[in-house]
Parts: sequence; structure tokens; C-alpha cells
Amino acid sequence: MIRDSEIIGRIRKGDVSQFESLFRSCYVSLVKYAKTIIKDHDTAEEIVQDLFFRLWKERENLSVKISLNGYLFRAVHNRCIHHIEHEKVVGKYAEEMLHSGSNSPEIASDILIYNDLQTTVARILERLPWKTGRIFCMSRFEGLKYSEIAEKLSVSVKTVESNMGKALREFRKILAEQ
Repeated sequence: MIRDSEIIGRIRKGDVSQFESLFRSCYVSLVKYAKTIIKDHDTAEEIVQDLFFRLWKERENLSVKISLNGYLFRAVHNRCIHHIEHEKVVGKYAEEMLHSGSNSPEIASDILIYNDLQTTVARILERLPWKTGRIFCMSRFEGLKYSEIAEKLSVSVKTVESNMGKALREFRKILAEQ
């Protein structure tokens, strides 16, 4: 049996057969796990496929500090949580638009721009470490103060500030490229 460190090393070096083997051995169980969180099979598959796509794309920087299996399940979990949070924001905005009762062309244009922005935000959140993304969402989407976030996550306010700084730098970097 091959050790996780060997598998990771081979994938980092671009071993396609090792990557395919990992994909085949984990795909079904990761989709089933994602489906328990997301409750939609197609979305669960998209999340897992995107995870493997990004894993291959960023393979040279792959750093697994726990078991490979644990890393994959944690990554799927994080992506599912980000997806759910994104859907909440989109739903909230759609509800606000519905209640506003306006169907002008400007509103339709605003909706398109908003949807593009939401896609970008979701993409950036997926790139962030789980804790950083969670802290950003709690601050920006749930309107919590840093002290409230620190209390809920059992971390220091400095940790919250540091993670928000990381998140905001990543947002600025990506948005400046567009």
C-alpha cells in the first residue's frame, strides 16, 4: 500500500495515473459526503469535480498536513459550506429584488452585474482557507463584529483581524485583475 506522502509526491510531479487512481478511489464517497451537506446530487458532483480540477491545477503547491483522505473530505466540506453561504446571499438578494417590485431594465442589468459579482465572490471564497472564508462571511454577510466572530469561533480578535486582512487582500488582488 502506498503512503499518502508518496501519492502526494507523485501528484506534485505530474503523475497523471496516480492522480486518476486517487480520483477513482475517492470520487464516489466524496460525492456522497457532499450530497449529505448540499442535498443536491448534481451540485455535489460539481463541487467534487472542481476540487479535483483545482487539486491538479495547483498540484505543485499541494500541502497535506493530515491524511490525504482527511484533506479531501475537509476540502469538500469547506466547499459545501461556501456554496451554502453563497446561495443564502443570492437568495436574500433575489428576495429583496422581488419585494422591491421593480422590473425596469436598470434592475435587470443590476441583477446580471450582481450575479457576475457573486460568482467572483464565490470563486474567491473557495480559494481561501476555510477559517478565513468563514470569518469573512460572518463579517460581511452576517454583519457580525470582530469580537462576536472571535467569541463564536473561540479565537482571539487578533486572529479574526488577521484572517480578514488575508481575505481582503485576496479580494483586492483578484478584483484588480478583472
